[in-house]
Amino acid sequence: MAQAWRCAGLSWTAGGPVLIWDGGRRSALTWGKTVAFGVAEGGARTCVGARGNTCPLAARVSARSTGPRCEECARLDRAHSVAADTLADDPRPYRVYLAWFGAGMTKVGITAERRGSARLLEQGAVCFSWLGTGPLMAARRTEELLRAALRVPDRIPYAAKRAARAALPATGEERAAEIAVLHARALELTGWPESLAPAPFRPVDHVEAFGLAEAPAPVGVVGELAAGGAVSGELVAAAGPDLHLATDWGVLVLDTRLLPGWELVPAGGRRVEVPVRALKERPAAQDGLF
Repeated sequence: MAQAWRCAGLSWTAGGPVLIWDGGRRSALTWGKTVAFGVAEGGARTCVGARGNTCPLAARVSARSTGPRCEECARLDRAHSVAADTLADDPRPYRVYLAWFGAGMTKVGITAERRGSARLLEQGAVCFSWLGTGPLMAARRTEELLRAALRVPDRIPYAAKRAARAALPATGEERAAEIAVLHARALELTGWPESLAPAPFRPVDHVEAFGLAEAPAPVGVVGELAAGGAVSGELVAAAGPDLHLATDWGVLVLDTRLLPGWELVPAGGRRVEVPVRALKERPAAQDGLF
């Protein structure tokens, strides 16, 4: 029987996307590289545990879920987390940012300064700009200020981000236009924490880093993995957790958050033997009530 591997997820580095495997092994992903794996026969997706601990129940996890943990382990994993707003005593500096994912889709968020732009790459931000740097709680207050005053959300559904990437403006200037306006309005607001140092508008565009400019448009999305199935294709682009693979079906999007919890084995070719669904189009703006 072939050796089985367990994927711990996708990470973004200065050199591009990297798949991480249990045990610390890493696989760098470059354009044109073949990404191919099978799912072990007779297996099931099981909880990956939390904070270095295995799940005591080896609980089953839905194949369609982008979260690889059972309810109890997910609660433990969020128990000391900036993202879940349960960590308030981190003394390290944080940055506030505006991130753009497509027309009308801008969010505000925070990330640890030490992480650089990794958080923005992980979210699939097409472009972004820093707003300021300061202590964690000052960054949180600034985030709340922008949400309330500018009506900018701190979360955007990932399916909406994926759909928006299919119809991006052609130039970096166009892609940065919305955050340019919001950045200027944000700096004019009163109520900024004194401990947060504002940052000038300097947009960073990720279209080239994601490989989106030259890649063919995807035609579908891998809906879930299944025991005995396989996914094989040539990597043509990547954004956030998504890999865009050229397969016999055309270009398909594989959300790597579906991988953790499965035992994976070697595979080859450009075949896809798991459920695939059509890529949802982004709804057009409604011109009127009727």
